[in-house]
Amino acid sequence: MNQGQITEQSKTRHEHVLETIDEVTQISSGLGIAQLELQDEEIDGRLIHVRGREVVNFGSCSYLGLEKHPDLVKGVQDAVARYGSQFSSSRAYASVTLYTEAERLLEEIFEQPILLAPTVTLGHLSNIPVLVGDRDAVILDLQVHSCVQTAAQLVKARGVHVELIRHNRMDILEERIVELSAKYDKIWYMADGVYSMYGDFLPVDALYALLDKYPQFNLYVDDAHGTGWAGKHGRGYVLSQRPFHERLYLVAGLAKSFAACGGVLVFPDAKTKQKVRNCGGTFIFSGPIQPPMLGAIAASAKLHLSEKIKEYQNELQKRIDYFVETCKSLNLPLIGESNSPIFFIGVGKPAVGYNMVTRIMNKGYYINLSVFPSVPYKNTGLRIPLTINHTFEDIFNLLSIIAEQLPFALKDNNSSMEEIRKAFKI
Repeated sequence: MNQGQITEQSKTRHEHVLETIDEVTQISSGLGIAQLELQDEEIDGRLIHVRGREVVNFGSCSYLGLEKHPDLVKGVQDAVARYGSQFSSSRAYASVTLYTEAERLLEEIFEQPILLAPTVTLGHLSNIPVLVGDRDAVILDLQVHSCVQTAAQLVKARGVHVELIRHNRMDILEERIVELSAKYDKIWYMADGVYSMYGDFLPVDALYALLDKYPQFNLYVDDAHGTGWAGKHGRGYVLSQRPFHERLYLVAGLAKSFAACGGVLVFPDAKTKQKVRNCGGTFIFSGPIQPPMLGAIAASAKLHLSEKIKEYQNELQKRIDYFVETCKSLNLPLIGESNSPIFFIGVGKPAVGYNMVTRIMNKGYYINLSVFPSVPYKNTGLRIPLTINHTFEDIFNLLSIIAEQLPFALKDNNSSMEEIRKAFKI
């Protein structure tokens, strides 16, 4: 065995994973399909300019297209004029008046006690270590967002039992609840309301049944991708299905459909809210949301509390329905079909994905390539979020291009539709 073989065998799994991520990213950025810098002096929500080309942008998660809404723009401008570009103080010491207004409006939307965190990720990093006790157990859905998994590692480091189970398998979850209940005080299941890759949903009814059946069971949900476009006043997918449960802990996101920034921690009671506010690490040591974005949050919240938001939600729903119908008519391999604005067309091998995104960009459309580590290595796909800025013609043209170009990309890389069906178990 030579030195090179010894070195290769001595690498840890972590090192191999990092090398794979680095390789995938270098290929994507080298092809000009990732880590792009826009060349626009102004953005209209539909078109962007990259690499000297104007393309229709199918890479935005601003589902309701509110980022240039006059009310939000005015909210930002007024906040800057009143409070300046920043207020540099931890919330453990002081918060500007806009925080009070924004949180009051958000409590009106969710009808529960809430805390406003600078981002969803920082919200989880405060929430989970405080909520989960040393004698509790945590079960993570295999596809729960990376930021939840990262926060769960903080309690795992304290010795808390943390495990993964297969995606949306309620039968396995119930088995684990039964077994773990004999050993631990509380059992936490952590999942997404709308999963960010395939756009599929949390099985809310089945989980509420488990909450009612097992008193030790608690549900912790990241509904960042469900906020705004779903539910009354945009309170999200989970609460569009069922009312708030006494053992539900919800995190909503304001940096996507809500067109602002921040994470909303929604609690079953005021006592728990105050405990997280007092003890959560990022509430003590991290900076606040700055005045311009607090102005945007307040303005967006007022819009969501008005009847106008239903019109935006309905317009998005029309595009969702049309996308699904068109995919079916073109026989495209749509994975995890749901009623959300996130779609995933499977292509299998990463090389097929690189080929497809390049071909699509050359035709005037930009989409996201979902590749390892966002998805398993052989489950590469075209991730396509919809916004109301997209026209029906945009949707039809994009999907027609994908249907036209996919056979060529498969042939270029010695793959086939059969390989896609096998990779995704279609």
